[in-house]
Amino acid sequence: MPDTPSKESVRTVTASTFNSLVLEGKGPIVVEFMSYGCSHCRTIAPLLEQVAKMVESKEQIFMVNVAVDQELAEQYEIQGTPTFIMFLNGQGIGMVEGLQPDLSSVLAAVTQPFE
Repeated sequence: MPDTPSKESVRTVTASTFNSLVLEGKGPIVVEFMSYGCSHCRTIAPLLEQVAKMVESKEQIFMVNVAVDQELAEQYEIQGTPTFIMFLNGQGIGMVEGLQPDLSSVLAAVTQPFE
């Protein structure tokens, strides 16, 4: 059976959809504040996609492009990319900046605050 393209597990959220998808979302939600100009973000992207598929039954993972949605980056005081903020039922419960670009580090960062 040939490979069929699957929908991305990490979806983009913007200033116009952030409230409805993240702040009004139920359960554990992870938001990566990233930039396409950030080499570290590009390295982590495929790992984050893998992690998203591993945890999709328990968590939702979104990304915010800080170059496009600067107001969200300012609101959450993002100092560098990538920065991950974990939300539980609309409340920020954890933040991780500058992850190591390996699968175990990414997985731990996005699951630990919810344990």
